[in-house]
Amino acid sequence: MIKPLLMLAVLILPLTATAYPSENDYGQPTDHKLEHLSKMLQLTPEQKTKLEAIFTEQHAKFRAIHEESHARIKEVLTPEQMQKMDEMRKEHMEKRQEKRGALKPSQP
Repeated sequence: MIKPLLMLAVLILPLTATAYPSENDYGQPTDHKLEHLSKMLQLTPEQKTKLEAIFTEQHAKFRAIHEESHARIKEVLTPEQMQKMDEMRKEHMEKRQEKRGALKPSQP
């Protein structure tokens, strides 16, 4: 029971860290998310500023939770298990990147 929960936490926590606009793991600004919200909700400049602050704070909190969880997991797993888990995480991130690339419209 603990093993499936651990794997779920390992795979979900990195995703939550990128759930809100800020800067993603690839160094690309995600302002487009805020711009999309702004357009869809017709936000005022003041609302955009406040939402950006909220999203930035939330992103930092999720990142801290992820880092703490990673450290705690590292205390439980053997070095070999940790290496395998890191490889699994890397593969997961690569698949996400590939999927995102496939969804983007082609550049002229």
